[in-house]
Amino acid sequence: MGPVWRAGLIAELGDISRFDDQAAIAQFAGLTWEAKESGNFQAEDTALTKRGNSYLRYYLVEAAKCVRLHCPEYAHYSAAKYAETPKHAHQRALVLTARKLVRLLDVLLRDGKRYLPPVERAVHQGSTRPQHARPAPQRRRKRAAAVE
Repeated sequence: MGPVWRAGLIAELGDISRFDDQAAIAQFAGLTWEAKESGNFQAEDTALTKRGNSYLRYYLVEAAKCVRLHCPEYAHYSAAKYAETPKHAHQRALVLTARKLVRLLDVLLRDGKRYLPPVERAVHQGSTRPQHARPAPQRRRKRAAAVE
């Protein structure tokens, strides 16, 4: 994200401690869906609530567009969400990517940390294997022969 998006997000969020968790931030930004249900019926095609801070919602969605283009982790997530739904795929994938970005921003702002891409995280932690790779299977040692 560039300096304009960061400044806009910080200005609209204010003090992060006033929110209980990332869901409260998403609710404040209006990045939640209306519940349409009656009895056992639950609608699949629901509208975005759009209640809350429209400027924060704008900054989050625009930042999600940028992050999706420059971060492979978010690009894969957005592509997966795009493939999941038949209706409004682009908009839904974009808003879900913005929700993922809200989770990241919540953790970074609460802990006072700086974002590190997965490759830098691995180097910083001293590991050279990628984060998504499975660990090697551990072999069990054969039990020692029973002591007589």
